[in-house]
Amino acid sequence: CTSTVSCRPTKGAISTFWCTVDTMTQAPASPPLHMQRVDFDPIPTLGEIRENEGVRTVINAFGMPVYLVTRHDDIKTVLSDPERFSNERPPGFVVPGAPEVSEEEQRAAQSGNLLGLDPPRHTRLRRMLTGEFTGRRMKRLEPRITDIVTQHLDAMEKAGPPSDLVTDFALPIPSLVICELLGVPYDDRDDFQHRTSRQLDLSIPIEERFELQRAGRAYMHALVGGARRSPGDDMLGMLVREHGSELTDDELVGICSLLLVAGHETTSNMLGLGTLALLQHPDQLALVRDDPDAVSPAVEELLRWLSIVHSGIPRITTNDVEIAGVQIPAHQLVVVSLPSGNRDPSFIDNPEVFDVRRGAMGHLAFGHGVHHCLGAPLARMEMKIAFPALLQRFPTLRLDEPFDDVAFRSFHFIYGLQSLQVAW
Repeated sequence: CTSTVSCRPTKGAISTFWCTVDTMTQAPASPPLHMQRVDFDPIPTLGEIRENEGVRTVINAFGMPVYLVTRHDDIKTVLSDPERFSNERPPGFVVPGAPEVSEEEQRAAQSGNLLGLDPPRHTRLRRMLTGEFTGRRMKRLEPRITDIVTQHLDAMEKAGPPSDLVTDFALPIPSLVICELLGVPYDDRDDFQHRTSRQLDLSIPIEERFELQRAGRAYMHALVGGARRSPGDDMLGMLVREHGSELTDDELVGICSLLLVAGHETTSNMLGLGTLALLQHPDQLALVRDDPDAVSPAVEELLRWLSIVHSGIPRITTNDVEIAGVQIPAHQLVVVSLPSGNRDPSFIDNPEVFDVRRGAMGHLAFGHGVHHCLGAPLARMEMKIAFPALLQRFPTLRLDEPFDDVAFRSFHFIYGLQSLQVAW
């Protein structure tokens, strides 16, 4: 966008922000700097910032100045220190162009949203969920995930090529898994997929995205009401049975809304974009297809190299801080570039090279610290099953459109593909 922005807190603690935007287009001409990519790669400017000053003031998608942190260790510092870098929004925090929202609606929307809470409120809610996402719990889901993958491969094979891998494979598999896990009717998937996809698209006017968020919360409120009356064996039913007296309806809505969005948007984009990456690197694809021991390291390298979550939730400094020798005053927005951190030469050798054999543990694709992705074990499980199953079923899988015609989701909060035409 083209904008002139003034942003500052009013006097007194971290109480209020006001922002004025002199000129701001409804649909920005390009994504903000930290979201810009060249196909699979973060733009070179991010590497230049990382190599030189490490932190730079840039403009975000709403026309607001933010401090962009680009180095691996500095990003870990920000993400692991909620006392100095808060996820919570202070009273009066204003996003330019956003419609007016009552304090009551703001509180309701924040309730249960783990990404918008700091300890101890975050800790209280996360503790209720942690047991459902352990490796042991995920292992029990493995047969069902395998069945879901097999069913979709059967359908692709029966329909024959060509196929849109996003529509036929990458999107429906994680959606069905998270629907079954949460207790969300899979028949509703078209509606919630449409809502969340547009809600996360920064090229959509902010007023429309607010309305989509409200519609999503209304939908989840109806599901919570049903679970209160008759809790099932799914995660929503578990939360009602075991913690129903501790959790408000708004908290249940916030928890389940976040898990629903994150549970299908992230893994589906990894499956689509990851398959494209493997197709562009046939030697790497062959390893994943033919060597079972190569699958786990390949998933970690795909997570690192693609880094589909650009930044996570921006933090707000609670006092004056210093990062990479740069002084950041209190009450400022801080954004971390996860793709830049995962391509940092101080973290890993030859970071621009895609090499599925190295298994880049320690990457930041799932974040770091108290907000490290709760669903990481589930995402890993789905990818470890889906990638080799796809490549073994269709050993001659190939891209069925010119690479230059592949449609990337450049404005989305989660990077990925709009579609991917393949054949075999």
